[in-house]
Amino acid sequence: MCIDIVVVDDDPGFRRIATLLLRARGLRVVAESWDGASAVAAVRTHRPDGLLLDLHLPDVDGLSVARRLTEEDAPPRIVLTSTDKSLWSQEELRGAGITSFVAKDKLFDADLRGLFEPAAN
Repeated sequence: MCIDIVVVDDDPGFRRIATLLLRARGLRVVAESWDGASAVAAVRTHRPDGLLLDLHLPDVDGLSVARRLTEEDAPPRIVLTSTDKSLWSQEELRGAGITSFVAKDKLFDADLRGLFEPAAN
């Protein structure tokens, strides 16, 4: 099963690294975005299974993007990432539509495929 992902980060170097890691884990990156507005547009265009979403974007924060996308039909699984440690509880993240948080420096060791696979019914 192919899992399509959109990578959202304002740092092109991080987008490149994240894309390489995701592909190495067998995921397909269908688009990259650098801000919240282009992330929402990419999700609407590509209808990905998942979104790797940076917290700090130039136009809005990642939580605002996540909240907007959870109002869409069939929102993607959203994994929030940042260089900052998550200051939010799991309940707060889930309330924004975020499946999980992974610090950027822990991305290499994360089970990326597991984070984006649909939950078993």
